[in-house]
Amino acid sequence: MPARSNTIPTIEIREPLCAVFRRRLRDAGQKYTPERAKILDAIIAIDDIFEADRLQSALREGEFPVSKATIYRTLKLLQMTGIIQEAPINSEQAHYQLCYGKRPRDLLIRTDTDEILTIDVPELIELRDAICARLGLEAQGHKLQVFAQAKAKS
Repeated sequence: MPARSNTIPTIEIREPLCAVFRRRLRDAGQKYTPERAKILDAIIAIDDIFEADRLQSALREGEFPVSKATIYRTLKLLQMTGIIQEAPINSEQAHYQLCYGKRPRDLLIRTDTDEILTIDVPELIELRDAICARLGLEAQGHKLQVFAQAKAKS
């Protein structure tokens, strides 16, 4: 019979995202409204790269219509508080992704097809953490976007 380990696994406890948003809004002199709560919930449910139109459609499907102006104001607040970030994709419309409290989502963006692929680069996290540790800092996250296109045929 294998020996049992007496070590307790380390569990990182994270504050619920709504509480983080509420606190950061309060610190900025803003209110946490039901509309802002629903927008945040919809973003969490999407859990992918999205644009304002997709977010508005998701809210309508959930029978919670919100004006585009409210969506854009809330997106700006969510960016300001570090909960979402803009994903720089060559497109006429801005794209966003949830970034707070998640493992970084590194992207490969095809400039020839506008396809977006999530890439996993664990070595980058190790390098990021080592650089920060060497400087006496603690990494808060990172963002990597690789822009690529098909090779020209020779």
